[in-house]
Amino acid sequence: MNKIENSKVLVTGGAGFIGSNLVEVLLEQNNKVICLDNFMTGKRENIESFLDNSDFVLLEGDIRDLATCREACAGVDYVLHQAALGSVPRSIKDPMTSAEVNISGFVNMLFAAQEAKVKRFVYAASSSTYGDNEILPKVEDKIGKPLSPYGITKYVNELYAEIFARIYGIETVGLRYFNVFGRRQDPCGDYAAVIPKFVISMIKHESPTINGDGSYSRDFTYIENVVQANQLAALAAAPEALNTVYNIACGERITLNELYVELQNNLAKFDPEIANIHPNYGPERAGDIPHSLACIDKARKLLGYDPQYKLAEGLREATEWYYNNLK
Repeated sequence: MNKIENSKVLVTGGAGFIGSNLVEVLLEQNNKVICLDNFMTGKRENIESFLDNSDFVLLEGDIRDLATCREACAGVDYVLHQAALGSVPRSIKDPMTSAEVNISGFVNMLFAAQEAKVKRFVYAASSSTYGDNEILPKVEDKIGKPLSPYGITKYVNELYAEIFARIYGIETVGLRYFNVFGRRQDPCGDYAAVIPKFVISMIKHESPTINGDGSYSRDFTYIENVVQANQLAALAAAPEALNTVYNIACGERITLNELYVELQNNLAKFDPEIANIHPNYGPERAGDIPHSLACIDKARKLLGYDPQYKLAEGLREATEWYYNNLK
């Protein structure tokens, strides 16, 4: 696998779940890493182990401030832009802040990166861009109308990246993540992702709530696959691989009911009592896409992306981490 080595890399949202995993791997590969985070959703404990590393710099600031973005981009080779205000429900409750962070902040970062003449701007796009398109599997050039303010913001990011590449000549790559999970993912709060939310409930011997009847399905993606994809996107050399977007997923799907059983079986190996817990069922969430399944052929062909972790393997590793760290 192509690895970023001996470079200066900016990871925005570097104290978040995905960002901190990127920071960790980049430091292991002899890079100098700048972490830009305002700790709105990022956590200091995610980066605590890096603070004594002389190759790590924490820049506490907000991407909504252009001066901060310029400071962060100075002398940088690659930008891995993960900073965003995630969650469909959060964007429905507060569309204004989602737009400020995800659109205005994104444009600030793009502008600062092109001014600093970075080699490549890789950014976190989202499967929510597919909106009401019901065709499975999802193919990059066939999208529908967004179903949430969050989905709109992530699609607008793609449009801005494309126009900046055209006008300013900056090289961009967007990665449409599909339901990423793994170590350091926050299980708490109203906007927690489904996998750690299920897990923390079962660890506490409580019944998780499944939204809807459990028939909705997702293409869940283990964090290691996302780390791989970011590095491949940063280093891709072929012109046709640049200034476009890619699905980053496993290319397989599982229903929420099936996911519950899989997580329960994994956790019951550590705590047999968990096998007796039954889920509750609640209303469907507004803005949720019923089914997601990614076609990853484009990423395979142009980036050399090959998911190292299939879903079952990723769930096993993640469940063990969650059990050991969330109790």
